[in-house]
Amino acid sequence: MATAGKVIKCQAAVAWEPNVPMVIEEIEVAPPQKNEIRIKVIATGVCHSDLYHLFEGKHKDGFPAVLGHEGAGVVESVGPGVTEFKPGDKVIPLFVSQCKECRFCKSPKTNLCEKSWSTERYAQMSNTDTRFSCRGKPVLQFMGTSTFSEYTVLNQIAVAKIHDDAPLNRVCLLGCGISTGYGAAINTAKVEPGSVCAVFGMGAVGLAAVMGCKNAGASRIIAVDINEQKFEKAKVFGATDFVNPKAHKKPINEVLTDMTNGGVDYSLECVGNVAVMRSALESCVKGWGVSVLVGWTDLHDFSARPIQLIAGKTWKGSLFGGFKGKDSIPKLVLDYMAGRIKLEEFVTHTVSLEQINDAIHQPKSMTCISLLFVL
Repeated sequence: MATAGKVIKCQAAVAWEPNVPMVIEEIEVAPPQKNEIRIKVIATGVCHSDLYHLFEGKHKDGFPAVLGHEGAGVVESVGPGVTEFKPGDKVIPLFVSQCKECRFCKSPKTNLCEKSWSTERYAQMSNTDTRFSCRGKPVLQFMGTSTFSEYTVLNQIAVAKIHDDAPLNRVCLLGCGISTGYGAAINTAKVEPGSVCAVFGMGAVGLAAVMGCKNAGASRIIAVDINEQKFEKAKVFGATDFVNPKAHKKPINEVLTDMTNGGVDYSLECVGNVAVMRSALESCVKGWGVSVLVGWTDLHDFSARPIQLIAGKTWKGSLFGGFKGKDSIPKLVLDYMAGRIKLEEFVTHTVSLEQINDAIHQPKSMTCISLLFVL
């Protein structure tokens, strides 16, 4: 391409500081260096983690930054040493890299990678090394990806090559939310056929967890949310029961225990709220119940009575659904194309990047599930 080896000027939504609206700016995107790929972003979703960094985490050393980590695009150019990718390839950026060389990548027990951005700057949610600049200042690449930009640059260990026929304005959702919820059910919880599950939070991640429970063969899937308007959508993904905690005088864990003869086999917390995490654990049956923390937060400690675990329950967490990205995301794309998983049904709003500040609050609305930006 004519732009290969040159600095590209393009539009991006820059978060200059926390808790302040993003600004559509012209940024400079440097050419890819050794083992790097420059990608033209075609579509990107808004995920809770983007809003968390801007409005909740607010770490001062994590700004200025270009947010976004749930995208898909086309390779524009590659740097020296890149052999796996070529210009024109369809790809999905990965916020959890897979170098295939470190002890974590070589272990089947985890999808972490020692070469990830999170190894040293977990709280800031970005590396200091960046290919972005604006107004003469470096701009950080959020979670190593920054898909709220027309172009971005990533190391090849953080990119998954996908099928040439994949619709980028749908499979971009596999870059985070859908993979996270779906994998939490099938990989982390390891939901078994005939089991009873409860999923807390009916956003995109929670609905994907419901879909995972259904595909794993759960016989009963209880959707838990204070927004009853989302229950019809949950039914589409496989939910069989619906509970609004505010509609009951008892704590939600007692409600679920009464409904299920002592508790559910699996619970998945997809909200990112430590109080809900405890409720999800306490909703599990003693002896073998498994509760998975899926919702992203790092602001508060969480707690539970020791007897919950002593009595045989398991409490565990899930990052990116336990998927090793380079290996698994291309397979999930094929699953979508074959009709084995849903993506179309998640999309409720599509807008342009220029509308970002008006649109980013939509995921918290009564009707929004997934919000897409088309660049």
